[in-house]
Amino acid sequence: MFVRPTNPISHRLARIAFILATVGSLIVAVSGPLHRYLGLDIEAVIAVFRYGFYLTVAGIALGLGTMLPARPGDRRRGFVAAFLAIVIGAAGAWVPLHWFLEAQHRPAINDITTDTASPPPLVATAQLRRGAPNPPAYPKDNAAIQRAAFPDIEPVILAVPPAEAFKRVDRVATALGWEIVARVPADGRLEAIATSPWFGFRDDIVVRIRPQGPGSRVDIRSKSRIGEADLGGNAERVRTFIARLKAEI
Repeated sequence: MFVRPTNPISHRLARIAFILATVGSLIVAVSGPLHRYLGLDIEAVIAVFRYGFYLTVAGIALGLGTMLPARPGDRRRGFVAAFLAIVIGAAGAWVPLHWFLEAQHRPAINDITTDTASPPPLVATAQLRRGAPNPPAYPKDNAAIQRAAFPDIEPVILAVPPAEAFKRVDRVATALGWEIVARVPADGRLEAIATSPWFGFRDDIVVRIRPQGPGSRVDIRSKSRIGEADLGGNAERVRTFIARLKAEI
């Protein structure tokens, strides 16, 4: 029976593609823990993250280039390596690509609040974010940008007095897994920190409760410590809090 010979060059290229995709994916995966657990500078971590993405893309491209001419029936051993390069590379490239696409249609802001006219000030968390690239003050240009991008983010009006509203806010914040750093019922203020699971980015949160008629008005503000844009993370956090608070009984 005649068997087509394997192509040694194609086989070698397929193995190179597999190595590139695997190494690139590992680099992308470890970039977050490098910052969160080892304290590597964020600029260096982003560079590592970016170059890991480049390697995964190179692995995918080379894998496609070596796999397309080959078919399983060709008995070319490089087919499997090329296929795995594409699969592993796609898995490693997904998060960076997703973030890039999100950045294209998200506003370049990192501070979201339900009250853009008079944002709840950071008090306890302002002390904890000393040295952070983003100052604690609410940027003056944020209000118009936020209203255009997230018009649905509004204060929550509860038909309960502030003392009861504070208890509900506390329960929701605890259930969401935030690190509570200040509970000041007398001021109607709760402050917390939310930490991202991969990179360990820390965002500061302040919730303000004030009386409004027979009930209470609840405002929340979530602000990133680093990064010009948050890819919608703070807005999503505020939305989640609002939904949970409205459902709280």
